[in-house]
Amino acid sequence: MIRIFPSGRMCSLRGVLMMWLLPVFGLVGAVSAAGAYWTYSNMVTAFMDDQMTLLANSLAVQHTPPALPAVGRQQVHEWGTYAVQLFGAGSALEASSWPELRVDYIPAPGFHDVTAGGERWRVYVADTPGAQHVQVVQSGSFRAHLAAGRALGVISPVIILLVLSWLVLWGVVEMISRAMGDIARQAARQDEHSIAELPLDHVPREITPLVASFNSLLSRLRTAFTTQRRFVQDAAHELRTPIAAIGLQLETLRGDVCCGETQERFTQLEQGVQRAQRLVDQLLRLSRQEAAAGDAAHTDVDVTAVLRESVNGLILLAEQKHIDLGLLPTSVSHVALRCPVADLRSVLDNLIENALRYTPEGGVVDVRLAEEGDRLVIEVIDTGPGIPQELMERVFDRFYRVPGTDVRGNGLGLAIARGAAQRCGMQLSLRNRSDASGLIARVETC
Repeated sequence: MIRIFPSGRMCSLRGVLMMWLLPVFGLVGAVSAAGAYWTYSNMVTAFMDDQMTLLANSLAVQHTPPALPAVGRQQVHEWGTYAVQLFGAGSALEASSWPELRVDYIPAPGFHDVTAGGERWRVYVADTPGAQHVQVVQSGSFRAHLAAGRALGVISPVIILLVLSWLVLWGVVEMISRAMGDIARQAARQDEHSIAELPLDHVPREITPLVASFNSLLSRLRTAFTTQRRFVQDAAHELRTPIAAIGLQLETLRGDVCCGETQERFTQLEQGVQRAQRLVDQLLRLSRQEAAAGDAAHTDVDVTAVLRESVNGLILLAEQKHIDLGLLPTSVSHVALRCPVADLRSVLDNLIENALRYTPEGGVVDVRLAEEGDRLVIEVIDTGPGIPQELMERVFDRFYRVPGTDVRGNGLGLAIARGAAQRCGMQLSLRNRSDASGLIARVETC
C-alpha cells in the first residue's frame, strides 16, 4: 500500500504538496525546457545550414576569387556572422574573411562539426570539380545561445504558469487548513454542558463525512452525559426519602437507647446516616448544577451581599464547633459580578463549609474580600491542618479525600466549588498558610 501522507513532521497537506507536486512541476518544467530547446535547436540549425549552403555554392561557382569582407571576433561569436575561407590548389589558403580563424582544410564536401582553438564550429564545404574550394564557418556557441534564448522565451510563460499554479494550490490548502481550524475551534468549545453538532454549511465535501462522523459521536456523547446526570439525579431523589425516614426513626429511638456501648454505636449510626444525607444532597446539587450549567442566566450579582448570606447561613455550624467565623473588614463596599447567582453562592458555601469542617474546635475561619488591581479576590482562611503540597490538585477530584484525615466527608465539596467558579468566570486555587497552620482557598476573577 502506497502511503500518500508521510509520517512525522511532514504529515500535512503542505508536506504532501511539497513531496508530490513540486517534483511533478519540476519534471514538467524540465521536459518543457528540453523539448523547446531541442525544437528551436533544430529550427536554428536548419535555417542557418540553408544560409551557409547558399553562400558557399554562390562563391564556389565564381571564376575569379571574390573580395571577402573582413569580420571580427565579436561579429562571429556574438552576431553569428559567417566566416569564409577560400582554398586553392594543394589545399593552400588563398583568402579568409577572418584571418584569425584556425579551421583547417576539410577535403570532404558537406556539413561538418569541428573543434578548433578550443571552440566549436559548424562548417559547410563546397568543393565542386572545376570550381573553388569554399569553406563557410559559423560559431557553434552562437547557435547554442540562439536556440537557448528562443527556448527560454517559449518556456518562460510555462514556468510562470507552473509557479502560479503551485502558489494557487498553496493558497487553497491554506484556506482548507483555516476551514479545518475553524471546525477544530468549534469542537474545542464543546464541553459536557453544551454539546452541539458542528455546522456543515461551509465544510468542504471531502471533509463532510469526517465532520458528520464527529457530529454523530458528539450526539452519542451528549446522550451519555444526559443519561448520567439523569441517573445521578434520580438516584439522589430516590435515596433522599428513605434516608430521611431512617433519620426520623433514629431520632424516635434515641430516647430508648441505653448508655454505654449501645449509646456509642447508636451515635456512630446517626453519624453515618447524616453523612449519607449530606452525600445525597451534594449529589443532587451537583446534578442540578450540571444540568443547568448551559442555561444559567448571568446577572449582575452583589458579591458583598452574597458573601454575607453565605457567612450567616453557616454561623450555626461554626457555633456547634466553637469556631470563630467572620468576614474581615474591607474597603470594598459594593462589587457587582456578572454570573449565575446560584453558582457564586455554591462556591462560597462549599469553601466556607469545607473550612469549618476541617478546622478543629476553637479555631478561626476568616473570609476576606478585596480588589487587587482589576481583579476581585475572595479568600477563605482557616486554621486547620492544611493539605500536603503534592495533593493540592488531587483534592479537586470528585470523591477524593486526603488520606489520614478523621473528618467525615465525601470529597465532593471542592469539585462542586471549582466547577461553579469556572462557570462564574473565576479561578479557584488552594495554598497552605505560611504564617501558621491552615489553608487559604482563593477565588479570583480571570
